[in-house]
This record gives sequence, structure tokens and C-alpha cells, in this order.
Amino acid sequence: MLYLVGLGLGDAKDITVKGLEVVRRCSRVYLEAYTSALPVGREALEEFYGRKLILADREEVEQEADNILKDADINEVAFLVVGDPFGATTHSDLILRAAKRGIPYRVIHNASIMNAVGCCGLQLYNFGETVSIVFWTDTWRPESFFDKVEKNRQNGMHTLCLLDIKVKEQSLENLIKGRKIYEPPRYMSVNQAAQQLLEIVHNRRAGGEEPAITEETVCVGLARVGAEDQKIAAGTLRQMCTVDLGGPLHSLIITGGSMHPLEMEMLSLFSIPEEN
Repeated sequence: MLYLVGLGLGDAKDITVKGLEVVRRCSRVYLEAYTSALPVGREALEEFYGRKLILADREEVEQEADNILKDADINEVAFLVVGDPFGATTHSDLILRAAKRGIPYRVIHNASIMNAVGCCGLQLYNFGETVSIVFWTDTWRPESFFDKVEKNRQNGMHTLCLLDIKVKEQSLENLIKGRKIYEPPRYMSVNQAAQQLLEIVHNRRAGGEEPAITEETVCVGLARVGAEDQKIAAGTLRQMCTVDLGGPLHSLIITGGSMHPLEMEMLSLFSIPEEN
């Protein structure tokens, strides 16, 4: 049996009882380590679970999935995912590979950022399509996601923006030369995402458009959702460029064109002070 086990968002203790029972009886336990991250490290997980964890990076999961599935038809293997197992399409691919090999699988769900964002008071059924915001480079500055944000806003829907994570990435030079040298991990902040969004707003105006998102659009920044030091801040897109939410992981919500009075009242609990 292959088990895909969600770990939740906060710390080692967020795993479900069912998930913990699975982890403690499996012959091998992998920890997926590139689509998200817990505030605590692998050592803390190993101590609480009472098991050694095998770190599975992007290369291992996407290119060498056979190693994970090896002998899973006669043994029990667990694949641990921060949040919920279906938070990334990579994990659907792992299930499809298992099914083709006749390996049964079971999914043990947990909280993910997709539903935990309700902590800010915005109602989940008022969210539209989720988008990802990636780190820009000098030569690659994609804006296509912005069209989806505009469409959501025009339909009165909020947009959850998942912010980029760079873990075990190689520089172009090292990639070309085949050197296994990796860049330090990087996690996009709400500030960086807001700055990129504002640049897109300015670009659209320069092209003769009046975008549906402006400097004064109400946004919500979230940091370390589910952890004890979780932070939430509500303010304009302009304010999001300077608000300090501390360390990773961050998410950003761009609100819809209209909000329910209860949503507005809840957001007032997290308003950024005017002097900021």
C-alpha cells in the first residue's frame, strides 16, 4: 500500500491520529520537501513520529518516482506532504504511477492553505480560481496570472495567491555544466508579491488599460498560517508592499469587487494602522 499523508500546516502535532498510526507502521517514510514547508524541521518531525524520514526533493519525486514505489506492492510506504496531499499536481502523478503498477493507495487528508485562508474572515465559497506568483528574473517577468485575478475580481470573487518557493534550485551556469550545486532556499514574501503586482498595474496602465486591480484594492497578507506565530494583515495593495509579516511561508489574497458585511467586519480585526 502507498499512503499519501497530509501533515497540516502548523507543526509536527498537526498530523492526524490516523496519519500518525500509518507513519509508525510503514517500512519507509518519505517527506516531500519542495512544494511547501513546515515551520519546524525534519528533526522535529522525526522525534515526534518516532521514525526516520527520507527527504524527497523535486528530482526524486518527478524523475525517480520508481524509487518511492519500489516494493510498495508488498510493503507499506508513506509519502508525507505538508498541508493536504492534493495541494500539488505532482502527487496526482505519483498516484497514477502507482495505479499503473497495480499498487493500491490510500489518502489521509489534512488542512491546507486552500481552506485555512478562511482564518482571515473571507468566506471560502467567495473565492475564485487560485493563482501562483513566481519570482521574476531580469529576463522572465510573467504577467499572465494577472488576467485570472482580474476575472475573479470582476466576478466579485476573492483570489488566493500562492507565493513562490525556491528549494534546491540550481543557477543557470551550474545547470548547464551539470554541477550539483544548489542556491540557498528562497521564499517569496507578501511584500515582494505586492511589488510585482503593482508593477503589472503600472504596465497595464502604460498600455492604455485601466486594470481591475489598483493600488487601493483591499488585500490580505497571511504568514505561517496554522502556526502559533501566525500573522494576518489587511490593507491596500500599496500597504502590502511595506507591511512586515516576518518569516515564511506567506500567502496573499486579493479581495473581490464586493464583500459581505461580515467579511468586512472580520477584516477590520486585522487592519494595518493608517500611519503605516
